[in-house]
Amino acid sequence: MKLGILGGGQLGRMMALAAAPLDIHCRVWEPEATACAQHYAEHLHKNYDDLAARELFLKDIDACTYEFENVPTPLIEALQSRITVNPPLLAISTSQDRLQEKAFFQSLDISTAPYCAVNSLQDLEAAVTKLGLPAVLKTCRFGYDGKGQFILRSTSDIQEAWKQLSGGSVPVSLILEGFIKFQREVSQVAVRSKQGDIRFYALSENVHRNGILYSSMAKPQDALSQSAQQQVRKVMEALNYVGVICVEFFDVAGKLIANEYAPRVHNSGHWTIEGAETSQFENHVRAVCGLPLGSTATRGHVATLNIIGKHPDAQKVCAINGAHLHVYGKSEKPARKLGHITLRCDNAISLQKSFDAAQSLIRM
Repeated sequence: MKLGILGGGQLGRMMALAAAPLDIHCRVWEPEATACAQHYAEHLHKNYDDLAARELFLKDIDACTYEFENVPTPLIEALQSRITVNPPLLAISTSQDRLQEKAFFQSLDISTAPYCAVNSLQDLEAAVTKLGLPAVLKTCRFGYDGKGQFILRSTSDIQEAWKQLSGGSVPVSLILEGFIKFQREVSQVAVRSKQGDIRFYALSENVHRNGILYSSMAKPQDALSQSAQQQVRKVMEALNYVGVICVEFFDVAGKLIANEYAPRVHNSGHWTIEGAETSQFENHVRAVCGLPLGSTATRGHVATLNIIGKHPDAQKVCAINGAHLHVYGKSEKPARKLGHITLRCDNAISLQKSFDAAQSLIRM
């Protein structure tokens, strides 16, 4: 069997690694020559608007998926006339626009931050009056890892926020979100098969630094697990979803406020490679290829630390109890995700010791 993957970054790389033991071969379509997935998958190095490349991509593949949410939707529309693409088009098109995403959550009775659409400086001023400050101005599309965002703390920030995000002569759609005073950030990774079987991984407790995910810790017994699973189930069933999904939440005094969802395997689920019976990558491959899902049970006590900007000393990482080093084959660059360290131990005390030791080796 051959799986076609749109995108060739680290998620595609780990997907190809998970597919190999299942005797599933992968072809990634990635315009970048340095695509790190190419070490483990056939690499189609062509632009997404190349019609001849489309035919090369489709040749002899049995299923199709993607590894990033900003895939051009016209490409998916064209492909799905020839082959099933999962997760479905509605899932990715909704996630690509923050306004649509917020409206979708609210249509399912899932709480979100208060928000206003912003298309002019006057809109922004009115939105600030309505929502109050602090607030976060975001581009509706193409924002990730803290990009495309501006925190307004006083009315003196309005002009600068508009200047930075409005797009100038080519205006962009913006959204102002009310600031949420949360106790922590959590995410729920889940998977749904073509037959409608849904499985949930342990809730992840996440820490971000400079808008980039820094660490995730699995919390199998978390008090909010049931609530998170109920809400993610509603999302998956409404979208007739197939594959892995992640919904990110703010924990506000024990109530979950949905922030966004990613229609793909997710950084906060990287711990599942060593820390679950079946990783998120293998289960995504199983789902989109029509195979039965594997168990999502957690194995021991587990966490992930992202390697950002600079590589740590591999010998020192591997010397840590329960540490598993994953590098993505990328060159060092500020704010770039270069790899991650999974830490899996038999008890919480050992995990914390290993986590602290690994954390001391991370230089952002």
